[in-house]
Amino acid sequence: MTDAARPADVVVIGAGQAGLAAGYYLRRAGVDFVILDAQQASGGAWQHAWPSLRLFSPAQYSSLPGRMMPIPADGGYPDAAHVVAYLADHEQRYRLPVVRPATVRAVRRAGPRLAVDSSAGTWHARIVVSATGTWWRPYVPHYPGIGDFRGEQLHTAGYRGSGDFRDRRVLVVGGGNSAAQILAELSQVAQTTWATLRPPRLLPDEIDGRALFDLATRRHQAAQAGQNAESIGDLGDIVAVASVREARDRGALKSEPMFSRITPDGVAWADGSTAAFDVIVWCTGFRPALAHLAPLRLRGPGGTIPTDGTRALAEPRLHLLGYGDWTGPASATLIGAGRSAHQCEVAACPHDDSRCRPPCPDRPEDDRESEQGGK
Repeated sequence: MTDAARPADVVVIGAGQAGLAAGYYLRRAGVDFVILDAQQASGGAWQHAWPSLRLFSPAQYSSLPGRMMPIPADGGYPDAAHVVAYLADHEQRYRLPVVRPATVRAVRRAGPRLAVDSSAGTWHARIVVSATGTWWRPYVPHYPGIGDFRGEQLHTAGYRGSGDFRDRRVLVVGGGNSAAQILAELSQVAQTTWATLRPPRLLPDEIDGRALFDLATRRHQAAQAGQNAESIGDLGDIVAVASVREARDRGALKSEPMFSRITPDGVAWADGSTAAFDVIVWCTGFRPALAHLAPLRLRGPGGTIPTDGTRALAEPRLHLLGYGDWTGPASATLIGAGRSAHQCEVAACPHDDSRCRPPCPDRPEDDRESEQGGK
C-alpha cells in the first residue's frame, strides 16, 4: 500500500460477527467497501475464547445473514471453534474484502469524508461502520487490596480452560453466563467458590438465546412506542446450557455474597469472615472498544456514543454495530448483529433509500436462507 489515502464508499472496522454481517449487506448493495481487521486470521474474538465456551442457542438460530450455521457433529449448541470455522467460511463465501492485519488507530474528520488511519494505511470513507466489539476491553472492578493479592488473577478474556487449575482454590467472580460456564468447568477439577452481587438465577431450561433476542426486540419496540415491556431480568440471568445444568444438578452452582475487600491470601467479607484462594477469575464483563473514535469526541454519559439505531447522532457518517443493546437489540450476539447490520446497508446503498429496503433490484443474488436467523 502507498502512503496516499485510499478512497472507499464505506470502511468497516472489525471482521468479527458484526463486521461480517455488515459486509454481507454492503456486498449485496453493490457498495465499494473494505473491512479492516486487526487480527491475523478470521474468526474475530471467537478465536481467542476458551474452547468449551458454548453459544446460548442451537446452530439454526445462531446464523449471520446468508448461509445458515451448520449443526455441530454432536448436535448440541456450537462451541467457539465451530463459530470460528463458520465466520471464516462466511468471509470467504461472500468474498468480503478484508484487509488484515490492519489495526485502526484513529477515525477523524477530513472534510466531506472520514479518514480512517490504520497500520495498513489510511482510507477516506463516506461512511464508517465501527464494529470492534467489546472483547478487547475486559473490565475488572476495583476492590480494596486488589494489588496486594499474592495469587493469580485473570479475566474471562484470558481464561483458556481448566487444565492449569487442578486441585487449586479458585474464586470465580461475577453472576453472568461466562461465570456460570467457567465455574461449571472448574468445579470438576478445582476447589471453587462463586461470588456474586446477588443470588444467580438460571433461566428455565427451555429458554435460550433465540427467546432472549425476541424479548429484547419486543422491549426495543415498546420503548420506541413509549410503552413498558417485560424485562429479560424478570426471567433470570443465566442460560442453562448443558454444562451449567450438569453443574446445577450436582450442586456446584451455590454462590456466596460479594466480598468487601481482597487480602494478600484471598478475600474478606463485610461480616469479618475470610477465605484463602490461589486464583481469582474475574468474570465481570467488558466495555466497548471505542478508543479509535476518540478524535471525533462523541462519547456521552456512561462512555457510550448516543445513536439513532446504529447511526451516531453527532456524526451521521458513523455507524456503530455490535456493542450491545444501545446499537440494536442484542446486537452483540450473532442474531442481533445480523439484524442490526441491515441498517448500515440502507444507509450506504448508492440508490434511493426506498429502493434499498429489501429486495433491492441491483443486488447480486446469493444465499438468502438465513437472513432471519441468529444466535
